[in-house]
Amino acid sequence: MFWIVRAAVKHLEPGSTIVLSSSVQAYSPSETLLDYAMTKSAMNTFGKGLAKQLAPRGVRVNIVAPGPVWTPLQVVEGQPKNKLPDFGKGQPIGRAAQPVELAPAYVFLASPESSYVVGETLNVNGGADSP
Repeated sequence: MFWIVRAAVKHLEPGSTIVLSSSVQAYSPSETLLDYAMTKSAMNTFGKGLAKQLAPRGVRVNIVAPGPVWTPLQVVEGQPKNKLPDFGKGQPIGRAAQPVELAPAYVFLASPESSYVVGETLNVNGGADSP
């Protein structure tokens, strides 16, 4: 990710945006997803630091941190098989998200309507507490 962003930044004009995908795992790692959680935590930190570097150039960087979401990852060892029936039920909303429910967060952060949002992590997590 570092090298891709480094190459892309050369081509970004003022008004451009970068939206990264973190995860609730960055704040509350599961014992079964430690490797995944640490990459998402690093991505969150990277995004916040990058936002400070690029804001003076007019490039906004923000992060989306979803909670539990039904993706192919869940059924191919993302969750232990015995936990799949209850996946996401611990969220205040009582279920995991569908991928389409995350799209508005990304669209908002990429749009001009979020022009004063920089270095923010938008948590789309079904009502769970987040930092």
